[in-house]
Amino acid sequence: MTNKVIYKCLIIDDEPIAIKVIKEHLSRFENIVCVQGFTKAIDAIDLLNKESIDLLFLDINMPGISGIEFLKSLTNPPKVIFTTAYRNFAVDAFELDAIDYLVKPISFERFLKSINKFLSTYQLKSKTKEPDNIDKDYIILKSEKKNYKIKFEELLYIESLDNYIKVHMNDSSIICYESLSGIEKELPSNFMRIHRSYVINMDKINVFTSSYIEIGDRRFTIGRNYKEEVFKRIN
Repeated sequence: MTNKVIYKCLIIDDEPIAIKVIKEHLSRFENIVCVQGFTKAIDAIDLLNKESIDLLFLDINMPGISGIEFLKSLTNPPKVIFTTAYRNFAVDAFELDAIDYLVKPISFERFLKSINKFLSTYQLKSKTKEPDNIDKDYIILKSEKKNYKIKFEELLYIESLDNYIKVHMNDSSIICYESLSGIEKELPSNFMRIHRSYVINMDKINVFTSSYIEIGDRRFTIGRNYKEEVFKRIN
């Protein structure tokens, strides 16, 4: 198992071949995982609301809703790299604080520059936060008007209960008013999303197969959209 930071990305493009090209480029980066590709922007809304996505590759000229309109509709959007066959949207894209603007066909050399910009942004963010997080081995969670200081090593897994989460520890559990994607951002790198409803502590895994993971006497099905990332990180 590894403690390397893994960044999760999403691709939205109405051209399946464009999604395939971006996935092929991404396959050359060990620390960036494509969670899923969508040909319709509207189909990605549910995943974006429930999953913690770091980077979005977004086409601009799409039927139904443009990439720019779609990005404006998101309340808490991830970092964005626009991908398009048209050059005349560049000003609009950068006004939305896009990391980059890639014009198709996208060569790997040009793609690499965009990824380096993205990584530089996150590395700067990490350096800014480092003094606050150094040596922190716990999380503070509120449940029933009480604040609980829970060490990460005691956490087994966390499950989503709609607008709540249930945090399972070695010999107890608590329910908190929090989203799974929200708490996921506060967890160290040995925690991993394996299903839309579960985040598990990789250090607690007893058994894993191509379809499930076991922690103690509990078995978790690995979600179809998470399998690639799960086995990349475990191995």
